[in-house]
Amino acid sequence: MLGVVGMAVVLAGCAEAAETADRVSACSQALGLANLNPYASAQEVSAQAQQKAEELRDLGNQVADQTLQQNLFAIADSYVALEQRKSQGLSDVNDWVQTNTANLERLRQACT
Repeated sequence: MLGVVGMAVVLAGCAEAAETADRVSACSQALGLANLNPYASAQEVSAQAQQKAEELRDLGNQVADQTLQQNLFAIADSYVALEQRKSQGLSDVNDWVQTNTANLERLRQACT
């Protein structure tokens, strides 16, 4: 009986270690995607925002941590919002920069 319990503890520890490794990997990838330049041309922003938003959503769908997932989706949504603003010819992106900075800070906190 103790052998079964011990094995269950080891397996639970392995699952937790795998989840931590997945989280670290997801955080690393997400922070690598967080370099969108809001002052680039509308074409550049559109291409980058679509790609990065899709990658962030894919990453969010792969993580088990709900807080991390929500942060990844929030950043993806903000990239889509920036793309829409740029396509409409809106050049004032200061509020987007503030929102994105806050999103990135929440991501960093979720990753620590």
